[in-house]
Amino acid sequence: MNDPFIRLGPLMDAKSYPEWAQKLIEDCAPNKRRVVEHEVYARMRDNQLSSRTMRHYLIGGWPVVEQFSLYMAQNLTKTRFARHPGEDMARRWLMRNIRVELNHADYWVHWSQAHGVSLQDLIAQDVPAELHALSHWCWQSCATDSLAVAMAATNYAIEGATGEWSAVVCADDTYAQAFPEQNRKRAMRWLSLHAQYDDEHPWEALEIICTLIGNHATEAQQTELRNAICKSYDFMFLFLERCMALEQQRTTTLDNRVVA
Repeated sequence: MNDPFIRLGPLMDAKSYPEWAQKLIEDCAPNKRRVVEHEVYARMRDNQLSSRTMRHYLIGGWPVVEQFSLYMAQNLTKTRFARHPGEDMARRWLMRNIRVELNHADYWVHWSQAHGVSLQDLIAQDVPAELHALSHWCWQSCATDSLAVAMAATNYAIEGATGEWSAVVCADDTYAQAFPEQNRKRAMRWLSLHAQYDDEHPWEALEIICTLIGNHATEAQQTELRNAICKSYDFMFLFLERCMALEQQRTTTLDNRVVA
């Protein structure tokens, strides 16, 4: 491998990574902000989303949560022992974190049940088709893209944005206090875990990606990574926009009733 990358600075400092990776972070930032700063999460934080919208959000998000360990398993099959330092790093990291993601599926079920959404509801997936697009994209990327690109689309982009929007929802306890005290910790487990520690995961994924590619990425590699990352953010944004449309339909209906 020519000019290998070895991180010397702090894990969560963009300056610890090659210039091409720093530019990648900067180029993708506007797409990420559209997700993290979306109105859906501000309303969720303030406990202002309708039960119908929350139901669609939780059911529509379930395939990504349930399948995330499978996305990682697909990427694991792309590695071979001692073939490349980046593959060795990815191999250890994916093996360790697949088990964590299995637990996260349980916590999403608990969150859903706190909103009256059963496991059977999650499995039935009776939601608008637009809410399935994100999970289809993640599966496609992990099934067909290179290890670096697929990890960028999922472990870097999806986990990175998720850690940040979870922190928005958990910024105060308004949402948590809406749950009965005896069920509150269980209902908030998925959110609180992601808000507290998942912020390291995307940086660990970025380190693996940079180790796979090296200090100097070609223009083609940079374009492919940027497109994959931004597409993940964009599918997340479309998911949120569909949820917001449901919320606005509810508001319009209520306004019409008042007028009538």
